[in-house]
Amino acid sequence: QVQLVESGGGLVQAGGSLRLSCAASGRTFTDYLMGWFRQAPGKEREFVTTSKWSGGSAFVADSVKGRFTISRDNAKNTVYLQMNSLKAEDTAVYYCAASRFRGSYYQRANEYDYWGQGTQVTVSS
Repeated sequence: QVQLVESGGGLVQAGGSLRLSCAASGRTFTDYLMGWFRQAPGKEREFVTTSKWSGGSAFVADSVKGRFTISRDNAKNTVYLQMNSLKAEDTAVYYCAASRFRGSYYQRANEYDYWGQGTQVTVSS
């Protein structure tokens, strides 16, 4: 049974940083894409970034490019989202997601098979 468990959210001032974690279990993710999405109140779920578990290229939304970075620790089976220079508009529930890699770097939520429960990030201005 695949489980993705996010942690690390919280309240931070604008300009600050947070690192979110996504602990993955239940299968081997070597051939999977691991993505981060976010959803603000009243808005659709929005792509943030994605990368293959095995490494290589990462795709990042323009809204967070240069500020957010995805990484992983294979030994801990954990994916991270480092968020720097946070802005009030980054306030949202952040979700970790996994999808079998089929040759494309998916940026739509419905292309992902597994989801975590989400972690709230609130940026005060």
